[in-house]
Amino acid sequence: MLESGTPARADELVRKGLKFSQLRLLNALREVEQIGAAAQQTGMTQPAASRLLAQLEEMVGARLYTRHARGIALTEAGRLLADQASLALRSLDLAHQRIGEIGEGVRGSVRLGSVTGPALEILLPAISEARFTYPDIELSVAIDTSDKLSEALLSRDIDFYLGRIPPTIFDTREFEIDVIGPENITLVVRLDHPLTKRASVTIEDCLDYDWVTQPPGNLLRRTAENYLLARGSKLPERVVGTTSVLFTLALVKETDAIAPLAKSVADFFIESGGLGSRLRRLHLAEDMRVVDFGIVTRANEPLSPSVEKLMRLVSLFGERSRSSDARHGQHPDHQRGTGIRDTP
Repeated sequence: MLESGTPARADELVRKGLKFSQLRLLNALREVEQIGAAAQQTGMTQPAASRLLAQLEEMVGARLYTRHARGIALTEAGRLLADQASLALRSLDLAHQRIGEIGEGVRGSVRLGSVTGPALEILLPAISEARFTYPDIELSVAIDTSDKLSEALLSRDIDFYLGRIPPTIFDTREFEIDVIGPENITLVVRLDHPLTKRASVTIEDCLDYDWVTQPPGNLLRRTAENYLLARGSKLPERVVGTTSVLFTLALVKETDAIAPLAKSVADFFIESGGLGSRLRRLHLAEDMRVVDFGIVTRANEPLSPSVEKLMRLVSLFGERSRSSDARHGQHPDHQRGTGIRDTP
């Protein structure tokens, strides 16, 4: 046991006799919380597992677990060592995967996540390109809020996501983000909405109608509400809250409701003919935008070659999106409009 303040050697535990079987056992113990089950999972007897754990405790000079009626619970020291064991084993698996991919070409699986707007504007074309460039990479995509995606990233259900690091995260050091830029918001109504028949429309005119947006506290809703309040406007009195973009678009199409949506979502459904192009953008509040989003990964953790290649593609299309916004004058000091578009 080293004295406090004395730096540890990089290979101190290895010199003391650390075995990979102990790392595998501790990693399994974290998952199943029973010595017998962990022993079975790692292919050893329970007495052998108990001996390895006792040796490991003596090696690190700390209790790694406590017993209770249903099994065991890792101590703080045990959780710390188990986390490092998991990372070490994963790093070896990644090394093995890299060796295989060198000889066989790029293969593997990538699990992506994204909030809705960037999913349509950036992720969709990136995946389309990936199907031709890397046909042997299996892809899966999760579309959700940044809160849910950050949880999925930390629990290793996804490899990276397009979105933001939520303000509710206690320790942001667990993440890294490659910022792409802000997300532009637009107000959407049905094609024959009463407001589309007026020569000019103001934000105040919109407050006479129902709004449909995310539930209270969600980022898009907070952005729209803060935008209105900052300009001395009241908030809409009647708001339908939903996390479903599909339901939002359907409600807008069938009623006089107004929806603040990511501009990329509105563009996709209006300009590409989605929902029969029965939607229209109000030419209002064109400087409304959600805070910067980017490519979010786990901090200080190696990525597989297939994940790295997909991230580079996503980053490329993110750069194209940012360049397109700059060409069209969509930057923070862009002036907002005060009317409606003449064409859908």
